[in-house]
Amino acid sequence: MSVPETVREVRLARRPQGRPVAADLVVVETPAPEPAAGQVLLRNRWFLLFAGLVTLLGETPPGAPWPSIEPGDTLFGPAVGEVVDAPADSGLRPGDLVVHFRGWREYAVAEPSELTPLEKELDDPAAHLAPGSVGYGVLTRTAPVRPGDTVLVTGAAGGVGTLVGQTARLLGAGTVIGTTGSPAKVERLRELGYDAVLVDERTDGAADGAVGDAAGGAAARAERFARQLAEAAPDGIDLLVDNVGGHQAEAALAAARPGARAALVGVLSGQLGDSPAAHPPLRLDAFQLIVKGVQLTGSGSAGQAEAEAAWRPRFGRWLREGRITFPHVRVVGLERAPLAFQEMTEGRHFGTVLVELPAE
Repeated sequence: MSVPETVREVRLARRPQGRPVAADLVVVETPAPEPAAGQVLLRNRWFLLFAGLVTLLGETPPGAPWPSIEPGDTLFGPAVGEVVDAPADSGLRPGDLVVHFRGWREYAVAEPSELTPLEKELDDPAAHLAPGSVGYGVLTRTAPVRPGDTVLVTGAAGGVGTLVGQTARLLGAGTVIGTTGSPAKVERLRELGYDAVLVDERTDGAADGAVGDAAGGAAARAERFARQLAEAAPDGIDLLVDNVGGHQAEAALAAARPGARAALVGVLSGQLGDSPAAHPPLRLDAFQLIVKGVQLTGSGSAGQAEAEAAWRPRFGRWLREGRITFPHVRVVGLERAPLAFQEMTEGRHFGTVLVELPAE
């Protein structure tokens, strides 16, 4: 495979003012990367767009696993790449497909230790970028689902949410409830097996899960959401998989049954709000959590590799058996990535969003 003299990548052009827009990113041409001794040269085939990247485009909060992306820096994220050239002792050969973390560019170089060869569990190579292992790790390790549980998944229409709801059902949940900010997504979530879908709609056109309504509007919106939850789960919930935070998480924890479990996975209310750097605090009724014995856990990166290894073969089998689907959007062409990222933050897509780089 010949490598062109110049290749393209997506860089941060400027700090976003509020939610990111396409103009905050720029596609640039740069000399093709040259691997140093022992490194692998890759041509990317697909890469993942994910909401967590929004946080890194601003002032990264303390404790974040990655530093802030500065103007002029190339973006990054999960990708599937094809090996172009590799050291003889790496175990890799040209044409092999690997998962790595240098997306948002046509070509990349990486150390062999940073690459995970694709296994045969999944027929579609792009499915290796499905974020299903996040929810699987929660449901099997962080806050295990139990037979007959009433499960609430906030941010159900995103990449994690569309898979975790299906997974909860397959692992024995009795009732699965989801939330979305878009009425247009309700029927699609029902098709995925959600028994009820709560619509937490803004009146100002912001993204799913976003917060920041005008004075008085936020309180009314939180009250409406709490009423919907009470109607959908009159006896409370046993398990919360929270991708949103904010008033959705607060209402869910208030509705927790004795012995309930809650896993905090994401903060879409901050990442996709008007000021992505400002993650709203989560107000808890500590007394109720204590007397009910509610287990509240943050779902971090610890144990994620093990969850991914356990998830992939099960995901592949469920796909082949038709017991699960992989809702996703494929945007073709690196030049379309900035707009696709803006659309994702606006809640315009359903499920996982991938950028596909056509074969040369």
